[in-house]
Amino acid sequence: MRVLVTDNTHPVLLERLQEAGLTCDVDTSVTYESLLEKVNNYDAIVVRSKIEIDRAFIDRARHLRCIGRVGAGMETIDVDYAESVGIRCLNSPEGNRDAVGEHAVGLLLALVDKIAHADSEVRRGLWKREANRGLEIKGRTVGIIGFGNMGGSFAKRLRGFECDIVSYDKYKPAGYAPDYVREVSLEELFMKADVVSLHVPLTDETRYMCDSRFIDAFKNPFFLINTSRGAVVNTEALAEGLRQGKVLGAALDVLEYENMSKDGLDTDNMTPDMRYLIESDRTVLTPHVAGWTVESKYKLAAVLADKIIEVLC
Repeated sequence: MRVLVTDNTHPVLLERLQEAGLTCDVDTSVTYESLLEKVNNYDAIVVRSKIEIDRAFIDRARHLRCIGRVGAGMETIDVDYAESVGIRCLNSPEGNRDAVGEHAVGLLLALVDKIAHADSEVRRGLWKREANRGLEIKGRTVGIIGFGNMGGSFAKRLRGFECDIVSYDKYKPAGYAPDYVREVSLEELFMKADVVSLHVPLTDETRYMCDSRFIDAFKNPFFLINTSRGAVVNTEALAEGLRQGKVLGAALDVLEYENMSKDGLDTDNMTPDMRYLIESDRTVLTPHVAGWTVESKYKLAAVLADKIIEVLC
């Protein structure tokens, strides 16, 4: 059994695979075309988001038994088609859910307590205490949309803040949430949430889920947190929501104009609305690092290795 690893990851991935008797090759310079030429030499490939594994690729990969993703998001892999032809698609959200949950709390605190804004002012010699008076999380309602690994991790960390935690997940049967979280309809979440945090995968259904209609559906102005995928939020709608005061502030670890293949911002196609978000003092922005800790680098690789071994061995 041979495995090709196409991106940099923690050494524990190779160590565990090799200990299980698998032959591993590493080639982090592959392109879609070069990977296509060599894929039939392997029983498994490990990818990140730089290469799209589409139907045409899968049709050529006759010997593949599994595709592994070091991370959670699977939007660059045609999972349904791969699974339909017998190729297992594996990811490792268990590896970075703790990191994402903690980062989401950090984003929330930076936003409602104006930490990032105040820090910027102090560094410029400004000392504005009243202008940086923050809000407490206690007693407020935090809505979580998507209650998988990441949403559940965020909720667990919110528990000590004595806030009302509500969640909506249309794909989970009733009873999925722990006792400190109330399962609600999307309509109730719109009515009661002071904060909403998005923890959904990027699919055709969730692309631009947070649009102008979504924002207008909230009864009260709210804070938005997004640690899922940038394209879940429509940049134009968010900018307008901030201008109108429907959105009090936004903390974004992911952006619509993030270039996943080049690991940076798509500055060539950036719109005035995106620049508005970058320049606004009511936004907190981080470079897609919510799940990017020293510990998660190890756990992501270790979890995925165990899953690959289970399939191949």
